[in-house]
Amino acid sequence: MLAEIKGINEECGVFGIWGHEKAAELTYYGLHSMQHRGQEGAGIVVNDGMELKAHKGLGLVNDVFKHANFSELTGSVAVGHVRYSTQGGKGLENVQPLLFRSQTGSMALAHNGNLMNEQKLRGELEDEGSILQTSSDTEVLAHLIRRNGMETNEESISSALNKVVGAYAYLILKEDKMFAALDPSGIRPLSIGKLGDAYVVASETCAFDQIGATFVREVLPGELVTISEKGIESTRFAMREQRRMCAMEYVYLSRPDSDLNEVNVHASRKRMGMELAKESPAEADMVIGVPDSSISAAIGFAEESGLPYEMGIIKNRYVGRTFIQPSQELREQGVKMKLAPVRGIVEGKRIVMIDDSIVRGTTSRRIVQMLKDAGAKEVHVRIASPSIQNPCYYGIDMSTRKELIAANNSIDEICEIIGAESVSYLSIDGLEKAIIKDKTLHQGICAACMTGNYPVKENGQTEISYTRS
Repeated sequence: MLAEIKGINEECGVFGIWGHEKAAELTYYGLHSMQHRGQEGAGIVVNDGMELKAHKGLGLVNDVFKHANFSELTGSVAVGHVRYSTQGGKGLENVQPLLFRSQTGSMALAHNGNLMNEQKLRGELEDEGSILQTSSDTEVLAHLIRRNGMETNEESISSALNKVVGAYAYLILKEDKMFAALDPSGIRPLSIGKLGDAYVVASETCAFDQIGATFVREVLPGELVTISEKGIESTRFAMREQRRMCAMEYVYLSRPDSDLNEVNVHASRKRMGMELAKESPAEADMVIGVPDSSISAAIGFAEESGLPYEMGIIKNRYVGRTFIQPSQELREQGVKMKLAPVRGIVEGKRIVMIDDSIVRGTTSRRIVQMLKDAGAKEVHVRIASPSIQNPCYYGIDMSTRKELIAANNSIDEICEIIGAESVSYLSIDGLEKAIIKDKTLHQGICAACMTGNYPVKENGQTEISYTRS
């Protein structure tokens, strides 16, 4: 339910392929599989061996490419992007991949994440004479790469990446190479796959399944991967930090069939539900989940508690996401249009309602009320993640702290606000048990929105704890 609340929305998704004659078409399908990561715009840049050509637009992938002539998007190399804006406006100029042309060659950039020092770097670049054409933080990296006439290569990209601070997964395309880079803490997901002899890079492994590619490995924190006719090469632009994969990728953002950091999303959500049942059982007749991201956790809760799992809420899949509605009143109506209780299942029953999060509380209140209007005797709300009390600075469009219900109300107050008989959240320990396989440098999550422990701050230092409004 996270994406259905204004102020908490998805990140972006990147996809790239090197060495396939149907690169543009495969990129289209890869982006389609990651549509959940952004619905504001989509684009593809294809390399035909001579030049880079772009097709992009506002809206869903299907809408953007409905009238695209793929016979003109020829080439064996392509990068693509689906966008939800966390930095910059929503205009076409900010839709990615961003394409830059010069006398010495072209470059396309696709980015998932957020640069915390973007304003500082933008000011420095403008003082040096750079004229930036977009309000996107992605463009800043392009200017840093080409600063002082530098060529686009491993050296200039590494130098630029060492100047930016934040969470990021980049795909960079030029005429003869494609580069992939991940921030030193590995907050954003990025994986490498193969389709025959072609290399594929994507934010989520579900994109590999969509096109028939096989998973090879993750891009490592602080790693710069170069893909060319020579094959695949790897360098480091920064020392690798403790892995801090965004916890919300597992809780809500990623598709359940994706594997992130060698952990399946559905399996981790199911374990979240099982841990939640151990920590916060409820006397009830059945367990239901709020479609779609909470279903896995609801199954886990039911399995661990011994209660039957029922489909107590159905989803109308032909209604747009409610966060795009222009007013709070219409957003609340949108919840009723999208979700409906199954009266014959919930009437007269004590319900455990599993959701992935409570953010503002508006959506939860509406769902609880719908269940009670349908005759539910009691509704016990169980949240399969810790309470969200802090903003995110790493690429999720998180509300300010004053808008987060858990940051300003006690459990009893939240219970009263949403109209439930009881409310409980999963503990941070329970979340870590569900996600982290072992305590190594490779494993670890960022749960700053829940704990206030931010792994990266604006000056590039790591492992800090602070809260901003």
